[in-house]
Amino acid sequence: MIPCALYLRYSTDRQNERSPEDQEAVCRPYMERNGFTVAAVYVDRAKSGATVRERTDFQRMLADAKAGRFKAVCAETTSRYGRDEEDRAAARKRLTFAGVTIMTPVDGVVTRMIDGIKAVMDAHQLEDTKVMIRRGMAGVTRDGRHAGGLIYGFRSVPGKAGELEIVEAEAQIVCRIFRDYIAGHSPRAIAAALNAENIAAPRKEYWRASTINGHTKRKTGILQNEIYCGRLIWNRCYRLRDPDTGKRVWCYRSENEWQRAQAEHLRLVDDATFDAAQRQRAARTRVPGGFYARPKRILSGLLRCGCCGAGMSKKDIDHGRPRIVCTRMIEAHTCENRRRYYLDEIERLVVGGLRGELGSPEAIAYFVRSYNEQRRREASGGRDQHEAKEAEIAAIDRQIDRAVRAIIDGRITEVEAEVHLPGLRLRRAALAKELKAADSPAAAITLRPTAVETYLRDLDRLDAAINGDLARDASEAAISLRSMVDSVTIVPTPAGTVPGIIVEGDLGFIVGNARQWSPAAVGGNAGAG
Repeated sequence: MIPCALYLRYSTDRQNERSPEDQEAVCRPYMERNGFTVAAVYVDRAKSGATVRERTDFQRMLADAKAGRFKAVCAETTSRYGRDEEDRAAARKRLTFAGVTIMTPVDGVVTRMIDGIKAVMDAHQLEDTKVMIRRGMAGVTRDGRHAGGLIYGFRSVPGKAGELEIVEAEAQIVCRIFRDYIAGHSPRAIAAALNAENIAAPRKEYWRASTINGHTKRKTGILQNEIYCGRLIWNRCYRLRDPDTGKRVWCYRSENEWQRAQAEHLRLVDDATFDAAQRQRAARTRVPGGFYARPKRILSGLLRCGCCGAGMSKKDIDHGRPRIVCTRMIEAHTCENRRRYYLDEIERLVVGGLRGELGSPEAIAYFVRSYNEQRRREASGGRDQHEAKEAEIAAIDRQIDRAVRAIIDGRITEVEAEVHLPGLRLRRAALAKELKAADSPAAAITLRPTAVETYLRDLDRLDAAINGDLARDASEAAISLRSMVDSVTIVPTPAGTVPGIIVEGDLGFIVGNARQWSPAAVGGNAGAG
């Protein structure tokens, strides 16, 4: 029996959760009737077919196919593999290269032509579905019903799509938030007060300033939501999937494309209160219009609490020096890390860590040598793996020989043999290519001297950037630091001791190839309040 895999998927959490089991009930008997035995089953639950990047089991299936763990894969329909033409073609190339035959109960062996035609059809069906959903949501808004998701202060009316009713207890909290904000309380102070009273937050486990303040351009947050003054707005923004990352990003429509409807029965605050909140919010907004603001400090937005993982933010200024503290501790009091850190000392710890880890040409050269040695080890794969691939090639040769003899003897037809032979030949070619690559030296990366010189020069100038205002006087040295640091985690230590610092980032700008590094517990002299 030839090993095969099943790939099962359904799109949303609103679909029947038995869908994967129902798909397996169709695929498994079909493959067994065709001489296969199911060696692996891969399931992506509530995962869209619009991209493969978020489908973890699909990625695992491709990796196992490359490792030679099965010779064919079956899904209920081609659309289960995905609905994007580019993703489908890429997956087909990888599976074919690995010697894996793509199959469905309806199409049998999915050839390149069949997959190409059906990929266009599946992608077109996805676009049609989007158009129909948008048309339906526009109709809901025209009827004075809510076309979005859950909103704090309201609940859905059972059996009546889009209709909402007021939740009195939550409505009182909404009114309180507007009153406190107009009275001069900050969103963070309001969130902290609500958390202190153990009032349940809308979705997260605790109230955040962002829950109240929201995003300027998307008009999110309680203070900006016009439903609280009896107005429904739809079609302000939409999301597109970035073809390079697979992530969905926000795009914004002009105001003349927005769709509005009155909903006086949902009003919680009067127009004067809502407008006063908007004026106060506009006055407090540092970046009018929501444009990108340059970071104020060299580590702005990069600091994380090592206790709970939340961000670190400015608490106060002590003797002219800003101090930071865990944001979650301030807003929810649910983090045990109550220590305050002088920001300039944390900056010095990070700069000192860079100097200690990668502060000389010799240190960078050592990093590159270690990286190249690791690549050579990975390329060689070890003697055991080499012998395993040779054994698999010999086994494939025997299978091909038996299939040819079966055709000559008349035990099977050429059509029946072509179900398996192309996959076997492709798998053999892939293994032979891997063995050849393992026998040749791995491609090595080299240092870019000008980049190294620039980096070291900037590193020497970073002290001047500490305590600097990047929004006013951006330095190349500080920008260089931010380009190589993804996050800085402050690990709590006993009061009066130096905190641990874990830096995550890469050196892609030096070696032309991103590589993670994480110096842990970098020493220094960080005072705390």
